[in-house]
Amino acid sequence: MSRDNNDNSAETRTAAARYWKTTLRLTAGLLLVWAAVSFLPGWFADELNSVVFFGWPFGFYMAAQGALIVFLLIVWLYDFCMTRLERRHGLDPDD
Repeated sequence: MSRDNNDNSAETRTAAARYWKTTLRLTAGLLLVWAAVSFLPGWFADELNSVVFFGWPFGFYMAAQGALIVFLLIVWLYDFCMTRLERRHGLDPDD
């Protein structure tokens, strides 16, 4: 009886470790995208402004609209991925 309980506990710990590893990897990746979208257009504004996008210099567009669109996509992607991950691990609150 004790051995079965230990095996189940080990499986639970392994599943929890996989869940958190995936969560941290997703969070780190999305934070990296957020940082790149926040800071790189400002650092490379002169080079980006040589490209015209919808009639505006691309550096200006990224600062005014593009970054906001990317931020919304990051939030949507995080929600989508976490919902799938929680369902995969049996943590879906809608069940």
